[in-house]
Amino acid sequence: MTTELAVGDVVGPVRVGRVAHGGHWVARHEGRVIFVRHTLEGELVRVRITEVAKRFARGDAMGVEEASPHRVAAPCPVAGVCGGCDLQHVAPAHQRELKRQVIAEQLDRLAGVSFSGSVEAVTPEALGWRTRVRYLSDGRAWGLRAHRSHTVVPLPEQGCLIARPPIARPEVGPGPAGSQRLGVESRGEISGPAVHWLAAAGASDAVPDAEPGAATALEEGGPGVVVERAAGRTFRVRTDGFWQVHPEAADTLAAAVVAALDPQPGESAVDLYCGVGLFAGALSAQGVDVVGVEGSREAVALASSNVPEATFRAGPVERLVRKLPPRVDLVVLDPPRAGAGRAVMEQVCARRPRAIAYVACDPAALARDLATAAGLGYHVAGVRAIDLFGMTHHVECVALLVPAAAGASDE
Repeated sequence: MTTELAVGDVVGPVRVGRVAHGGHWVARHEGRVIFVRHTLEGELVRVRITEVAKRFARGDAMGVEEASPHRVAAPCPVAGVCGGCDLQHVAPAHQRELKRQVIAEQLDRLAGVSFSGSVEAVTPEALGWRTRVRYLSDGRAWGLRAHRSHTVVPLPEQGCLIARPPIARPEVGPGPAGSQRLGVESRGEISGPAVHWLAAAGASDAVPDAEPGAATALEEGGPGVVVERAAGRTFRVRTDGFWQVHPEAADTLAAAVVAALDPQPGESAVDLYCGVGLFAGALSAQGVDVVGVEGSREAVALASSNVPEATFRAGPVERLVRKLPPRVDLVVLDPPRAGAGRAVMEQVCARRPRAIAYVACDPAALARDLATAAGLGYHVAGVRAIDLFGMTHHVECVALLVPAAAGASDE
């Protein structure tokens, strides 16, 4: 007979199985699946139940009776409760192996695509990489949210270890409960990295100190614009707008997209979900005629100044993609975490581009869209996986799709 589980119960010990998408591992207790965080395959652990659903439960490893050889001491004292990191208990090299396993499983199960490549490391690998962090106040301290919760976990004395050192903690007193403070280290200024703090309602007016050599700005009146540099040019970005959070991500991804597409002068391209124009800029530099599409009007206004040689359109991608030219040579897709979806993939493939570069931060969403593309006559010619989010389960992929007759491999 299966025992009913309740939040707060401690069960086990249980033997932990494979890693699953989302930063947890699969275990079973009396036949019931439990998705367990902060463990590793092969470990024998006791599990505190944190959530109970009809067919499964979620939990945290509370006591490790038999440890994996890949387990290490977490560098952050709140790693077990803060929702910012999933993998601080895992050696960095094995973190990339876990991400490889997840990518391979998702692509195979959802798209029938074989992935046997590795996950590339990018420096900084584990700590001190995040250039944008949003802190929250509980009225007593600044912190970050707990996993799947609105509870604020106060920052440890050393601040957030995955953040760039100048923005590892707000150096002002906490505001009223619910107030927020966004720290940004931008890297496009000639004088060097610049630190910006954007204060939400209730935050202090004091200007935080910065790391030696870094400029500091406080934007209490609302979000301003910061300068980033990638792909050989500068980009203006709203302080609270979207820009890749790893300092090497923009250059790394732009180079990956250009390498995959092999653009030729005079070709035409569409950059969907183009943001402030990163990939449009990289393709324009190769002599390609680019049209970018983005939902945010503010981002499009910035993209137009960042890449004046390209054309940009603001509005829902799923609507504007229908109005694009009937034929195009190249397409870049960089959708939000949920993916592009069938309607967009149908419109893209209908234009019969010779190559599509799909940039994805979620392997499950990527796999679903690759499966759709396969039904529309496009084959996966290659997938690169790049670790830009050390200590977390997140991973970036760049997939190349070509017309099925031209595809030669699923790797």
